[in-house]
Amino acid sequence: MRQTVQQLLAEAKAKIREIDAAELRALQARGVPVVDVREPAEFGAGRIPGASNIPRGVLEFEIDGHPAVNGTRDPALAHRDQPIVLYCRSGGRSALAAEALKRLGFAEPLSLAGGYLGWTEGGGKVEGA
Repeated sequence: MRQTVQQLLAEAKAKIREIDAAELRALQARGVPVVDVREPAEFGAGRIPGASNIPRGVLEFEIDGHPAVNGTRDPALAHRDQPIVLYCRSGGRSALAAEALKRLGFAEPLSLAGGYLGWTEGGGKVEGA
């Protein structure tokens, strides 16, 4: 069965939890990792403070070994039991990324609703811009 991108996104968003900027700030204060799934050039042009960059195209391959998510190579992958926030430009890639991490056994992958655009439009601080 063929799907449109909008249908694919709707299915992903139905399986994950999106958060707003206020919740992101609270999670950051607790030390929850924030991952920007945009491409490196996008990340370099401006990002949410403290975010690490793991592009969507390699996320599933790199997430377990990335130091921002898993500071040590824990064979039990205990970091999968902790929340992780993902964001992209507008929220589509991060929703798909959160769904992928959920399928990989992450307990609480979260997607920033509105992405980087929503963050900046709401007055969120940025670095590297």
